[in-house]
Amino acid sequence: MYDFVIEEININNVQQLGDVKEFLKNFQLEYEKNIDCTIVINQDGKIVGTCSKSGNILKCFAIDGGMRGMGLSSKLVTWMNNRLFDEGIYHSFIFTKPENIEIFTGVGYKLIKKVKEVALLETGVENISKHIKKIKEKYNLEMNKKAAIVMNCNPFTWGHRYLIEKASLENEEVIVFIVQEDRSLFPFKYRYELVKEGVKDLKNVKVIPGGEYIISSATFPNYFLRKKDDVLRIFTELDASIFGEYFCSELAINKRYVGEEPFCDVTQAYNETLTFTLGKYNVEIEIVKRKEFQGKAISASQVREVIKNGEISSLKNLVPDVTMKFLLSSKGKEIMEKIRYSTSPH
Repeated sequence: MYDFVIEEININNVQQLGDVKEFLKNFQLEYEKNIDCTIVINQDGKIVGTCSKSGNILKCFAIDGGMRGMGLSSKLVTWMNNRLFDEGIYHSFIFTKPENIEIFTGVGYKLIKKVKEVALLETGVENISKHIKKIKEKYNLEMNKKAAIVMNCNPFTWGHRYLIEKASLENEEVIVFIVQEDRSLFPFKYRYELVKEGVKDLKNVKVIPGGEYIISSATFPNYFLRKKDDVLRIFTELDASIFGEYFCSELAINKRYVGEEPFCDVTQAYNETLTFTLGKYNVEIEIVKRKEFQGKAISASQVREVIKNGEISSLKNLVPDVTMKFLLSSKGKEIMEKIRYSTSPH
């Protein structure tokens, strides 16, 4: 009987990390960025199993084919869940290939959604059904038909206001989901408050945090990498499928508005896959031509570029008063200072 021992590697050690990366290549897996913990099981000096995590998301999971059925999966997942408990995290996700779904349902995970190349599962005190039930109760959402918009608003611009106002005029009720993932130069707390304040005159609009199930590290890790590739398509399909199957059906959403994307390949590719995927759930996609200033579409990336260049006086043409007021506050000035020295696309 084998006595398998789990070891946590030093992710800053080039040799140890290199061994994990080589092992993952056997499974067509790449070691991802933002990983904060990696464990391995060795046999005779060779890796036979590994699992990593980023926050509350388990990923980069692989077991040597010759070791299947020996309980390694359970050992790796149990170790990682114990680490999460130690960190005060009681809800976790796992990305895996569809053929591994049974491994994880066997250790307590529940499937949220699978697409051809990837599956997302979760376990713990929270789950997607509970999450949507809480949204319905907190925001008094009935089963009347609704339109939805998903926005990052980094920061809130006249372009965002225009899109929300158009949806408001054309629909009985509109839900605006603000991406909650804090991977943007403007933290979620401020993005959310700016939008809420900026559309408070539109009485049929409800602004809601996107949570962990809409464009997050769990549903769509590559959105924040700004890289157009097959991985982007796969995770767009996963994110859109979750939105269609759960949010649209449970909240009676029959239309989703998106801005036409003249600038960013990632968002343009996202819109294309979104249109195709949500069509399967009978959800209409309304692609709206961007609001322009002096013949150029207004975008949050343009606003950040203007800030980067120190052209603060010209911002009033690009952002509403609520955003301008925030930018001139002490916190806003602090964020603008970060933007000037940042190389982040977000």
